[in-house]
Amino acid sequence: MDDLFQREDLNAVIREHSELLANQLHAQGESLFPPNADKTMRTFTSGEAAQLLGVNDSYLRKLHLDGKGPKPQVTPGNRRHYSVQDIHDLRHLLEKTARKPGDYLPGRRKSPDGGYDDPMQIIGVMNFKGGSGKTTTSAHLAQRLALRGYRVLAIDLDPQASLTALHGVQPEYDLTDGGTLYDAIRYDDPAPIASVIRKTYIPGLDLIPGNLELMEFEHDTPRALAQGNAGLFFFRVREALAQVDDDYDVVVIDCPPQLGFLTMSALSAATGVLVTIHPEMLDVMSMSQFLRMTADLMDVIAESGADMSHDWMRYLLTRYESTDAPQNRITAFLRTMYGDKVLNAPMLKSTAISDAGLTKQTLYEVERSAFTRATYDRAVESLNAVNDEIAELIQKTWGRT
Repeated sequence: MDDLFQREDLNAVIREHSELLANQLHAQGESLFPPNADKTMRTFTSGEAAQLLGVNDSYLRKLHLDGKGPKPQVTPGNRRHYSVQDIHDLRHLLEKTARKPGDYLPGRRKSPDGGYDDPMQIIGVMNFKGGSGKTTTSAHLAQRLALRGYRVLAIDLDPQASLTALHGVQPEYDLTDGGTLYDAIRYDDPAPIASVIRKTYIPGLDLIPGNLELMEFEHDTPRALAQGNAGLFFFRVREALAQVDDDYDVVVIDCPPQLGFLTMSALSAATGVLVTIHPEMLDVMSMSQFLRMTADLMDVIAESGADMSHDWMRYLLTRYESTDAPQNRITAFLRTMYGDKVLNAPMLKSTAISDAGLTKQTLYEVERSAFTRATYDRAVESLNAVNDEIAELIQKTWGRT
């Protein structure tokens, strides 16, 4: 038997496999985004640009012919294509002549004293069961809001850092000396949160990446509590975000898939909570435990003096298949129980979304030509419906219709 099987050093094997995988992912990133592995956003057709801006394509054409605003790329077939920066610049140009404030820049509005009448919206996307679509939801929500003119900060609070990878940052190579939210919420010598914020390739969307270092907060907090140095630990995220309150309209937090100290601190900071649900019985049973544990933990935090009221909480059905009879029964069951707490729009299961992820992209980033038109349009319409419904919640929170 000893001749057939040799015992291996598990630590050495895991480290070897980790480095091998990291190197391969880095090589893949360089091959996908040459020459320096930086991601860029695709261009948008004039029709797509007009839809994002909320104007007619003919109006965009008139602006182009009148020489107003940025010049789009014009193909040999005389089709106009706009970069994401072009759309951003057009939005600011149109806002100057808008009929009412917010027609093209829908974010927070300033008060006469120079501050903001509207509070910054902090959305925690959470569930502690893997595969519920939490990161996919966070990434597409953050990007859609930025493309619609909001100033958005996306925070990857998940040590697995999938949201980070989707935005072109590879933790193993790009975050060797910190650079996550942990730097700003640690107990010993926290850094300014601005020092860990990165610009992305989408104007209006900034990112605080994540990596395994975030787990240090889970280890530090019990020690700090035992020594009496943690204070109100659940306010750490809220206090860090207060430093950049004037810089953003919306913060989207991709929470860890467990109810630890990071998640509790994110919950304490959140003004809105989005719980992702895959409509299968095992997932619903898991969510039952998640909700019970969350309620118990929030009671403990509230007893310590925290205000755990939120502007809204919603459930989002993810990876939904309309032709799946069992899923439809679960969906009806959830809607009967929770009513309008379940978003009207579900996120449909689509090969387009999963295929885009193979190249570390969201569906908003990939070219429409990469898929059949029906597949792409169906998936994008589903994502837009979800994200625009959440945008309506944000607007209602600010007292707008």
